[in-house]
Amino acid sequence: MQLEGNVIVCDTIDEKGLGILKNAGLHVEYLPEITNQDLISRAKDYDVIIVRSRTKITKDVIVSAVKAKIIARVGVGLDNIDVNEAQKRGIEVINAGEASVTAVSELVLGFMFSLSRNIPIANNATKNGKWIKKDLMGGELKGKYLGIIGLGKIGRNVARLARGLRMNLIGYDVVPIDNSFTQEVSLITTDLKTLLESSDFVTCHVPFTEQTKHLINKDMLSKMKKNAFLINTSRGEVIDEQALIECLKNKRIGGAALDVYEVEPPTNKELLELDNIICTPHIAAQTREGQELASMVIGEKIVQKLLEKQIDN
Repeated sequence: MQLEGNVIVCDTIDEKGLGILKNAGLHVEYLPEITNQDLISRAKDYDVIIVRSRTKITKDVIVSAVKAKIIARVGVGLDNIDVNEAQKRGIEVINAGEASVTAVSELVLGFMFSLSRNIPIANNATKNGKWIKKDLMGGELKGKYLGIIGLGKIGRNVARLARGLRMNLIGYDVVPIDNSFTQEVSLITTDLKTLLESSDFVTCHVPFTEQTKHLINKDMLSKMKKNAFLINTSRGEVIDEQALIECLKNKRIGGAALDVYEVEPPTNKELLELDNIICTPHIAAQTREGQELASMVIGEKIVQKLLEKQIDN
């Protein structure tokens, strides 16, 4: 059964997802550089709007999108979409969170290795002609305690990978954690305070909500071990950046690795100039495999949902 309808793609996505939509009969306009103002003026013409993280689907966009049936994000989370406004107007909002599980999880492991073995510092020093071997005593991951805040798809996958490295696992989530999973990876479940006090590494995997804003604040940072490392690949607003800066400046923890920031791109030079933090430009899901899979997942979900709506009508 062929579909009819117009689709606008507002950010860069893998061509395989575009192919799925076109093969289903949909007319696809690929405008990965479109501005929000242009989108507001054009949104009335489309049945489906597809974004990644660059484009913000605000209330103004949604009000203009009078024909829209679906808004889709090729990625994890929906914080760049006004979901409440979309739902009020009967627009379905979907994402492809499952597609980036491997990519994000592997970056977390990369951060843990980099922090524990001082890899960025060693690289920069060696390239600048400095042989600082004696200054770079590292640590092993085996036997260390990894605290995982948020045990969704990504948090669980991080746990499985870390268990393979023979790390000990501590987990915290606001929703109940499945007993079969805790037994699978020998996960200790506890409250946030105890997790922070007990972990050698802490990694955040929660969505951004009013409840998770500055979940890791000055008080929570003060609970961490002096030699512990903090990692965030979820959303920048989960950590109070200014509190983290003060913590790192005073060597209250061993270090941190951030892939996300309260403002992106980050503008806080004080944060970027610290020598005990690793900063990357929101690349957690940026793998060829992950982006290809995400575009295909979204393409297939859109086709399936439009087919269901067509049958219902």
